[in-house]
Parts: sequence; C-alpha cells; structure tokens
Amino acid sequence: MSETAGVTVFRNCDWLVAWDQAAKSHVYLRGADFAFSGQDIVHVGKGYDGPATQEIDARDRMIIPGFVDIHSHPGHEPGWKGMLEELGSPKLGQSSLYEFMPVFQVGKEYTRPCLRVAVSELLKSGVTTICDLGRPRDSWADEYAETGIRAVLWGMFRSGPWKTTNGHSVEYDLDYAAGDKALKNAIEIADKASRHPSGRITGFFGPAQIDTCSEGQIRDALAAARERNQPIQIHAAQSIVEFQEIVRRYGATPVEWLDRIGALGPDTIIGHCIFLNDHPWIHYPHANDFEILRDSGAMVAHCPVVFARRGIALNTLSRYVKAGIQCGIGTDSFPHNMLDEMRMACYAGRIIGGSFTASTTHDVFMGATATGADMIRRPDLGRLAPGCKADFSVVDMRNPYMQPDYEPIRSLVYSANDRAIRDVYVDGRQVVKEGEVVEFDIAEDIELLRRAQSEAIAAAPSHDWAGRRLDQLSPRVFAIKE
Repeated sequence: MSETAGVTVFRNCDWLVAWDQAAKSHVYLRGADFAFSGQDIVHVGKGYDGPATQEIDARDRMIIPGFVDIHSHPGHEPGWKGMLEELGSPKLGQSSLYEFMPVFQVGKEYTRPCLRVAVSELLKSGVTTICDLGRPRDSWADEYAETGIRAVLWGMFRSGPWKTTNGHSVEYDLDYAAGDKALKNAIEIADKASRHPSGRITGFFGPAQIDTCSEGQIRDALAAARERNQPIQIHAAQSIVEFQEIVRRYGATPVEWLDRIGALGPDTIIGHCIFLNDHPWIHYPHANDFEILRDSGAMVAHCPVVFARRGIALNTLSRYVKAGIQCGIGTDSFPHNMLDEMRMACYAGRIIGGSFTASTTHDVFMGATATGADMIRRPDLGRLAPGCKADFSVVDMRNPYMQPDYEPIRSLVYSANDRAIRDVYVDGRQVVKEGEVVEFDIAEDIELLRRAQSEAIAAAPSHDWAGRRLDQLSPRVFAIKE
C-alpha cells in the first residue's frame, strides 16, 4: 500500500464482482468491502479493517471491473453517425469497407474531437482501457492522456489503400517501400507513447489488414512486437472480398496463409476472424481454418455490432471460447458503448448458432474484462483483486432497469445498459461521476463533428466511383418534405 495515498473504501457493497484466481473466474460477493489506495486495489472481500481516508456506503451499489475494449477506431467513427447503420455493398459481400467508408471519411483535422466524443461514450459505458487501432501521430498519447482513460495506442500501418471503381470489384494501390517506412514510423511512435508520463498509455503496433501488407511486413512487425513482449493485431477474415483475394493471391485462406508465414500464434490477435472456411457464407470445404486457429494459440477481437448491421455474424462466439480461443470484445463502430457490443455478441451468436447456448453472458463478460486484459498482457486489469489496478465501475442498483436483481450482470447487459453506470475510476482516479465525464467536456467537439460530417457530405460525390450524393448512397429513413 502506498504510504502517501489515502485509502478509499466502498463498504457493504450490494454486489461485488470479484476475481477468484483459483477458479480463473469472476465471482459474486454480497455485502463485501472494496478498498483501493492510489492506483492499486488493496482489499476485496468481507470486513476491511485497515486505514480508511474515505468511506462510501455501497449498500445500493455493484462494483464491476473496468471493461477492456480490445478493438476500436475512435479517431473517425463518431463522424459517421446516421450514415452507415444501414449500408453495405450488395456486390461486395455486403461489406461497407470498400465502397462507402472511403467516401464518408472525415478529415484528419477532426481526429481529436472524434476521439474525445468516442472516449466519452466509452467511459460512460464502463470502459477503462481502450485499444485504439489508429493512425500513428506524435500528438496521439497527449490526446488520450487528457481524457483520463487508459489507452493502448495500436499504430496501424499498411502499404496502401483499397478502392472500387465500379462497385463490384476491389483494387489495391500498394507501395511496399511506403509500407516499410510506415512500419518504422509506427514502431517509433509506439515506443514514444509507452514513455508517456501519465503512466496510462502504452504503444503497440500492427499491420492494418492482411490484404494491404506484405508477408515481410507482417513478419517484421511480429518480430519487433516480440522483442517488446507485445502482441500484434491484424484485420483478417473480415470480409468475403478479403477471403477471396487471399485465396487468389496465395492459394490459401487468410487463416492458412497467416499460419504458413509463421504469423498465426499466441502473439497475434486477429481483428474479427469471421470468415473461416466453414462460415455459412463461405462454401469452401477445402480447408480446416477452425482447427488451425484453435491449435495456433492466436486470439480474436470480436466486434459484433458493425457486422450485425450488415447481416454478418461470427460462427459463433461460444464455439470459439469452448475451443480455447481467447476472444476479447471491441467497439469497432459508433456508438462506442461496450454494453451494446456485449448484448449484441450474445444475441447475434445465438441467432447464427440457432441455439440459446451459442453465445453466453459469461463468455461475453469474460471477454470484455479478464480475457481482454490478458490479450494485451495486463493481468492487473479487467479483474478486481488485491494488487490489480483500481480500474472499475460503480453500478447503481437502485436504477429501475437493474431491479429485480436476481442476476445483476444480466440486468446490466440486457436491460439497464449504460443508464445504470454511475461512477467510473481509472488508476484510482474518478473519471465519471453520477453518469457524467469528469475530465473533459465535449460540447465543442460535437460542434466540430457536425462540421466534419457536413464537409464529408459535400465531398461525397467527388469520392464516390459513380459520383453519387450522400442522400443517394444512404437515404434518410423518411424524406424531408419541403
């Protein structure tokens, strides 16, 4: 315990989601005490009798571990609200990646306001650690430090973008020399971020997508990450287009090819990993992706909401988990609400699996907490136990959506959502108080996002291969009557 930091004690917690190390699982405690000093948890259990600087009556509260958002792109996604919820390319596997996202992209000058709006949403939904798979930049760590959240800045690099010029085929503008330079830059910025004085920022790096990087770049990134005891993260098996492109290039599925080049293993997190050869949308009986993935020790970042919007789902979360594949939960879209993602993970998995057992609340909550923390090699996060970081949320059990309270995690995920998240702490510092963010205000950021979206709307015809206006690409729910 710190000799200088005071001790805050939540007394007689109605519910406390504690970590049982022997069981490798969360457990419920009733009427227990929760204490932290400075950045660290010092007591979880009955009858805390140590020193206390502040005592809080928690008889109507539930304490839960802070969520770990394993995969997010907050530097631009908030600018897309209203545009991409019902949009996909019918001739490109229903994905929105290739035809629409490049058209709707907001300017780089709006990265900071986008990030701040997203972090505000994340904090209010109980996220205490975000993994931002974004554009490496010198200001990145400072942008996060001012919000109070804990952040893994996962600098993405690639050799070039994709595009479509006809709406039914995808082309790649790849410059491998530029990609090599981007990898070097991503590593340099990551190393700098890890030295940030806030102590809450860590710099990682990774190849952006399997189809925009060379074998050498993926292998070099993996080698550099291993030197730093870090994993890489790469988007793979995320679309039918990508699956077919990798088969065309290499005669192997994305999972087979990563395995072939030595990049599929316990140091690799695959963003999405949906389109294995046995996925219902892929008729490709000539591989055994699931078994290869299972045996490799590779991990999966599961982000259900953005795919559910296009009728796509993982097959299925609990199948992966039961096979021993570590699956974290991410917010790969707006709104940046972890509880939305968790609820969708449960429902989408059951629908595609045709069974109420195909995606369980237990597996999803573990993925959003302890499993996600382990994936970024932080066993001191995502769990409430002495010695862990004081990253946690306080749930208001008086909220009508939390009652009756036979099973409070189910009530939170399926009924209350972020409405019941009252307070959030990161590193022992309160960042959400009574449902409102403490560290920063987003009023100005919202206005900047309105400007960013207006500019994207005006520029849409010049970026679209067919010159269409945004209201043609993404019609409103109802017409505006003059």
